[in-house]
Amino acid sequence: MVLRVEQDIFAQKAMMKKIAAALAAFTFTSIGLLVLTSCHDAASASEPSTVRASSEVALNHNSKKNSLTREFKEYWYQGEAEISSFELEQARYGEIRKGHAVHVFVTEPFSAVKQVKADYDRPGNIPVLKLNTTKKYLTGIYPYSIMTSSFYPVSGNGHAVKVSNSVQEWCGQVYTQLNNREQFDIMSHSYFEGEADQQLSVEKTVLEDELWNMIRIQPGQLPTGKFKILPSLEFIRVSHIPIKAYEAVGSKQTVDGRVTYSLEYPELGRTLQIIYAQQFPYGIEEWTDTFRSGFGSNAKILTSRARKIKTIKAPYWRMNSNKDSIQRSMLKLP
Repeated sequence: MVLRVEQDIFAQKAMMKKIAAALAAFTFTSIGLLVLTSCHDAASASEPSTVRASSEVALNHNSKKNSLTREFKEYWYQGEAEISSFELEQARYGEIRKGHAVHVFVTEPFSAVKQVKADYDRPGNIPVLKLNTTKKYLTGIYPYSIMTSSFYPVSGNGHAVKVSNSVQEWCGQVYTQLNNREQFDIMSHSYFEGEADQQLSVEKTVLEDELWNMIRIQPGQLPTGKFKILPSLEFIRVSHIPIKAYEAVGSKQTVDGRVTYSLEYPELGRTLQIIYAQQFPYGIEEWTDTFRSGFGSNAKILTSRARKIKTIKAPYWRMNSNKDSIQRSMLKLP
């Protein structure tokens, strides 16, 4: 009888230990969850607005993706870039200068947070169609070298996620960058005292620099009628006009399988025309840009013009040996 009582007491003690252990584990887990939740909330609260805005941009583009057609995927997702060379006649300082231009279109993943090409695949990336445009021409003894990069989501939603432009010549260099966040955040650096270093934000509006990408993805979405638009970063810098949106009128006309998209800027006295193929992949054939070139008594209305020479598809980033330079002859580039 005594032995049975002792056994019951021992069993009760063992049961109490199990209950105590379970309660301790539950309390520790609850506290842990509370701490983790609190840390998460604190991190969210302290997250920079630019990061939150960039994440929202990524969500917008990735949650509203247009289904890409089979022909789009077969053309743009084969591990190659599309490279087109153009014969260039560029108005500068009241005269026409001969040179060449190159368009490099390629798809790539874009980091919404860091606003650069993504090194790794991650959920927040934005698939973009990137356009690198280069122009080279001489003004008398010294050369001009201009490059513009625009990153536009293949989803076709919203605006370009980033645009940058640089201009180099013997007097100096200028650089401008636009980032698509809560607004368009723009920074600009120039060797001219009147422009110098600038940082500003402007309300989101149509970007001239994104129209070229838009043509290649869904030209039917090109804006027509009256609207506000930020001129190309190149035109803004070489013309030394304020960085802001200007009123424009857009229109389209199709003749013999080619579409002419016209963009008129009444305030700037400028008309841009982009001519592209009516059928996919909507290749850009040529463009003209009419505006007042030069300053003072030398200023006159001139038309810059570019005509396509050749288009090739190639993984140019792997073609960096001396023997690969022969590929430039295919594009008729110096």
